[in-house]
Amino acid sequence: MRFAAVFFDAGETLVHPHPTFADLFARTLRTQGFDVSAETVRERGHVIFDRFRSAARANDMWTTSLERSRRFWHDVYREFVAELGIADADGLLDVLYATFTDLANYRVFEDVPPVLDRLRDAGMVLGVVSNFEAWLEQLLEQLGVRRYFSVSVVSGIEGVEKPDPRIFRLAMERARVRPDVSVYVGDNPEFDVDPALEAGMFPVLLDRRARFPDAPGARITSMGQLPGLLETA
Repeated sequence: MRFAAVFFDAGETLVHPHPTFADLFARTLRTQGFDVSAETVRERGHVIFDRFRSAARANDMWTTSLERSRRFWHDVYREFVAELGIADADGLLDVLYATFTDLANYRVFEDVPPVLDRLRDAGMVLGVVSNFEAWLEQLLEQLGVRRYFSVSVVSGIEGVEKPDPRIFRLAMERARVRPDVSVYVGDNPEFDVDPALEAGMFPVLLDRRARFPDAPGARITSMGQLPGLLETA
């Protein structure tokens, strides 16, 4: 295998809201008296990604403080629930923010630990590079996977966010590895694949929900496919 290090995105790559973002969002709405299905939430998910994209283009680094994070997510949820036909949502926004910052509402994808074991046993350096608040470290520890990663570059701590290639370069610098022997695995072409490629890495799109079937380059639909891909790349 020609690679020496594998770096991972966190949300929807290593960890996820339980059982899914859409299910948890819909369940939270129901507790507040709003009957919206998980499927409807899933269909309107583009609203959230559009907000991420606009924040990145405006260099609005939302993860770098709790105050910024809270303001950003309140704006996201306000736009999203309006898209779902819900008005006068001030109290609801607080409930949603509390739900998605509660560590108890997250799980590790089942296919992640066996792959981390396999890569670590092969002698590879493992790391996390993620747009996430500083509490990601605590979440990974609580979920039992923090021990796998010798390098952690979290935007909420470092003050730089994807798709800025500098966040990838910082991870490689800390791992003391060259770009040509470094892999980055993430779930979004714009925030993960393109900037990792710009940084000289080998990017792998993890497309668990088949959102990007025509994406160019290396694409897998489960983490379990990663070792085989790296052995033949």
